[in-house]
Amino acid sequence: MNTDKLSVRLETVAKYVPKNSRVADIGSDHAYLPSYLVKNGQITFGIAGEVAKGPFQSAEKNVMAEGLSEMISVRMGDGLEVIQPGDADCITIAGMGGSLIASILESGKDKLAEVNRLILQPNINASAIRNWLVENNWELIAEEIIEEDSKIYEILVAERGEPLKPYREVSLENGLLVGPFLLQRKEKAFLKKWSLEKNNWKRIYEQLEGAAPTAETEEKKQEVLKKIALVEGVLDHEESEWS
Repeated sequence: MNTDKLSVRLETVAKYVPKNSRVADIGSDHAYLPSYLVKNGQITFGIAGEVAKGPFQSAEKNVMAEGLSEMISVRMGDGLEVIQPGDADCITIAGMGGSLIASILESGKDKLAEVNRLILQPNINASAIRNWLVENNWELIAEEIIEEDSKIYEILVAERGEPLKPYREVSLENGLLVGPFLLQRKEKAFLKKWSLEKNNWKRIYEQLEGAAPTAETEEKKQEVLKKIALVEGVLDHEESEWS
């Protein structure tokens, strides 16, 4: 992967970036995504934000080597600290846990006033992001699920709008867990992901069954059983499609 050829995961993120937008890529690592977007004429300005010194220096070096320093600002800071109101109208955050992404958005809510689109790619726990979007009046407008190098990724795209609109055709509880658009399409990667998750939760439940009985253990068992039941309802009889 480089500034000319992204991974499938980042290519999927890139395709949802609006033409001629100003993008802040949070957790930019090598600044591959904003560099790719600039070189392909997709954005007019980019910010590559990094909290750690090593990745920040790597991003800075790559941007300079590509001769893109006038169009991409590499900034060091925690989450949305790297942007000021008006700096960006689109934010991308990819390659982190869903809870961390939701925390970054929550901590930087004051920076989102002029942002029109969020493109978020959690490695795990996408439901934390969907909950945050609903609670903060962002409408999920698109979702994708892909498999690359034996890992499954979800990409969530949101704009300001009606936060409950995507959940009108599905159960809110199921939609928040597995994704309202993904639930309706039930693609191969989706079925594989949730079959694996269900099996993992069953293993967790068996471990809890063997643990000393306490109020906390019993509560965890009920939580896991609820998740298993939800996913079994979602998968129905379609698991064999991907196997």
